[in-house]
Amino acid sequence: MSITVEVGLLSGKTAAMDVGLDEDIETLKCRAQTALGVGKGRLMDSSGGFLDTCALIKDSTVQHGDSLSLQISPVRVCGSFYAFAAILGDGSVVTWGLAGHGGDSSVVQDQLENVQHFQATQNAFAAILGDGSVVTWGHAHYGGDSSAVQDQLKNVQQIQSSCGAFAAILGDGSVVAWGDAHVGGDSRAVQDHLKNVQQIQASLCAFAAIRGDGSVVTWGHDQYGGDCSSVQDQRQNVQQIQASSRAFAAVLADGSVVTWGNAGYGGDSSAVHQLRNVQQIHAARNGVGDAFAAITRDGKVVTWGHVAAGGDSRPVQDQLKNVQQIQATGCAFAAILCDGSIVTWGKADYGGDSSTVQDQLKNVQHIQASRYAFAAILGDGSVVTWGDADRGGESSAVQAQLKNVQQIQATDSAFAAILGDGSVVTWGVADSGGDSSKVHNQLKNVRQLQTSSRAFAAVLSDGSVVSWGFAAFGGYWTRTVDSLVEDMPASFLLVPRAGREGNVREIPVDRFFNIFHMGPTYECPETKQLISHSVAFDRYLFGGEMGFNVEAQDFDPIGWSAGETLGSLMLDVVMLDLVLRENIVLRYYSLTREYGEVGVSARKMQEKCGSHVPGVDKTRILSIFGDETAAERVFLADNDCSQQLWVRSSS
Repeated sequence: MSITVEVGLLSGKTAAMDVGLDEDIETLKCRAQTALGVGKGRLMDSSGGFLDTCALIKDSTVQHGDSLSLQISPVRVCGSFYAFAAILGDGSVVTWGLAGHGGDSSVVQDQLENVQHFQATQNAFAAILGDGSVVTWGHAHYGGDSSAVQDQLKNVQQIQSSCGAFAAILGDGSVVAWGDAHVGGDSRAVQDHLKNVQQIQASLCAFAAIRGDGSVVTWGHDQYGGDCSSVQDQRQNVQQIQASSRAFAAVLADGSVVTWGNAGYGGDSSAVHQLRNVQQIHAARNGVGDAFAAITRDGKVVTWGHVAAGGDSRPVQDQLKNVQQIQATGCAFAAILCDGSIVTWGKADYGGDSSTVQDQLKNVQHIQASRYAFAAILGDGSVVTWGDADRGGESSAVQAQLKNVQQIQATDSAFAAILGDGSVVTWGVADSGGDSSKVHNQLKNVRQLQTSSRAFAAVLSDGSVVSWGFAAFGGYWTRTVDSLVEDMPASFLLVPRAGREGNVREIPVDRFFNIFHMGPTYECPETKQLISHSVAFDRYLFGGEMGFNVEAQDFDPIGWSAGETLGSLMLDVVMLDLVLRENIVLRYYSLTREYGEVGVSARKMQEKCGSHVPGVDKTRILSIFGDETAAERVFLADNDCSQQLWVRSSS
């Protein structure tokens, strides 16, 4: 027996759905998403309550003729130093990048529901759920393991991070910290003072918390601002705090500034006497000597810190009037004046010298900075760049395309601009995201860009995500994040390992298994088959040298294992039958410790194969999968050591 319900979006679009009483809410939701042409969302009943996706229709409150709502939230992406994490429309999470540094959330995947916000250290992520609890993953030492404080992480309002630790503000104003104790992960020494905390700021290895009475509490590494005892009597009525990598600068209610931390990184402002009526502060952070720049209420600028990083603005001081906003690279500053012109100072090869493009810098609306260069959006939507030419400061190769630019994002050495039509233009260092040619055709209707240190991730209007750049930092191939968890029917042909008994068997499975291609791949001259030395499994495990962690495989997806302790597929040959004109042969070699490191390079794999491996014919691969009735998606991309191939059966 079935019932009919109407499922609608906030836009007013609706779809009538038939669903059996013995089917679950998840089935109804998936059908509604398909019918409405949207990504993942959450189903709400007529009273506004969310429906349990595990419940059967007959056991739920859903009745024949009901009008349900499908709540779709925009996909949000957060980047750490090495990985990305995306919150999907239904509050679930997908991660990719270096596995041990946040790119693999499989251990906590079942806990990542109704996620509201992310925060990241360099090597881990922390997610705040709808009930105020926190889920963490990534490198355990740097915040990926919160088990020691898990019972305290309740009613969490916000989280801040240093390079390797997290600090969470709870609803009662107290603070819970975890991660590397040396960089702020242990706040026990000041725990009694961490009350009524309103906000937290972080340097590279320390935290500073502003309390409701305007006082400040610090903890973490002393040389990174974790000790503010030298300015103990001055830390009153603090309104805001800015941080360099090793120092803090606090703006008080009267507009004065108090600094502490490493002097070479802006922690000593005693030589600067003009720090009055300050409205905002910016920092140039490079890790070898930082600087601060403060904008005063009358539009002037005061700087201090490492001279080579922009801490001395005297050569351009008479030009720094009516300043509206400031941006910083690692060692230079750029200020936008009220007339739309630009003033720069600091190291020339970091953007501190804009003289070669000064006549073009008119009517500037916004500036974005990489570590080494600046990019300015003008009033007519064009872009002007300067700084290190090889790292984004030179955009002449794409200048003709940089029209009607809406926004720009930057990795450490590259830029990406979203145009008015939703396409993307990139420039700078190729393996830091400056070359998007391999995903260019997929970069359409882009809504937002996020970055890791060396890769970009673009969220499209349909909720899919495209990423590019350095593979180990999350720059993988184009893919729809929702599809990583979809089940599709398929079948495997199993060939026993050499020297072992057993017949070739065809095993039908109820889901499609992801294929992570560890390479190399080549076309057999005799059979014209595509031979891939690879491994097949049912979820991605990014990370390690080749993005694959054997020790994390704790499952036997097809119920046919040789029984070795690693528990991975112990086969020499695995062929995935896609019912195509020809087969793809996946030759799997067991990755045991006799081959050295768990991450096995393409070169070692090639040596194991014992034959020369010519290049793969990409055109021919794409032509095989060009038949949309045979396969729905194919993505092929190069990284440093190999290629990755992902296919999905439509049979």
